[in-house]
Amino acid sequence: MGVRIKSTGTSRAGDTFSIVELSGQAARQSMERAGVRPDQVGVLINAGIFRDSNTVEPAVSALIQKAAGIGLDYEKNDPRSFSFDLMNAGVGSLNAVQVAQSILETGSAEHVLVVSGDTHPSTKRGAADAEFPYATTGAALLLERTDEPEGFGRVHTVSGAGTPVIESYVDVATMGTRGRDLMTVVREPDAEDRLLTVAADAARLALSDGEPDQARTALIASTPTAGFGERLAAELGIAPNAVLLPDLSQGDPHTAALTLAYDLAAQQDSLGAFTHVLFVAAGAGPSAAAVLYRLPAVVGAAA
Repeated sequence: MGVRIKSTGTSRAGDTFSIVELSGQAARQSMERAGVRPDQVGVLINAGIFRDSNTVEPAVSALIQKAAGIGLDYEKNDPRSFSFDLMNAGVGSLNAVQVAQSILETGSAEHVLVVSGDTHPSTKRGAADAEFPYATTGAALLLERTDEPEGFGRVHTVSGAGTPVIESYVDVATMGTRGRDLMTVVREPDAEDRLLTVAADAARLALSDGEPDQARTALIASTPTAGFGERLAAELGIAPNAVLLPDLSQGDPHTAALTLAYDLAAQQDSLGAFTHVLFVAAGAGPSAAAVLYRLPAVVGAAA
């Protein structure tokens, strides 16, 4: 028994820059693509970090759950759904997959939705810039159990030594009356190199678990820089043309990067040449997580 991707959903800033609305849209799209009703989703996990107006309470996952239309009825015999935030910088999406595996393997939920994505706290812009290097976008992975020989393997995590390579905070000394609209992001000069080290270590652990044919293994990695995936592939001996990227036209999609890349590859039928996808997430700590995903025989745009 394993856990596989049933479908994906994505959303981009347009009429709204609210990550609650964008994540809700992505969640609804993933359910529609799979033909899954909201009452069939037992758990929603939000891995996003940067949220509307720097919201602290309530949990943003609850707001996204409402926007997605999941668990809104409270009749006696209605199926129960719950949600929670799981925040671990760029690594959170794979931490959420790890938690979803445990939930689904117990049979306590039929489906788990992992949503991710970030926005500038002002909710007034969608593209990254030097001050705030993250694009506004939402993404959703709808996961289910399977008895087929496919799906996620074990999620491996690695932590690096030293200070955080990326820090984000509300600067109380300078925010004045705009604390809900501002976020300071500081990146160490050697951030990419330190993230690459932990990402490669986690990736090697995941590859040693499944021992896939690397010639038929695609790489989907975080995008702290546009060339991070290519550098990681070179470290691992994976061909450059096997690196699958999300749309980076608006900047780094941060916590949504892995789902966006998988969704885009599925829509473009780019997965047919591969038997496995190596997902690698890296961020902040420096820390990283990696997992090997065995693809089903046919991967279409809905999955």
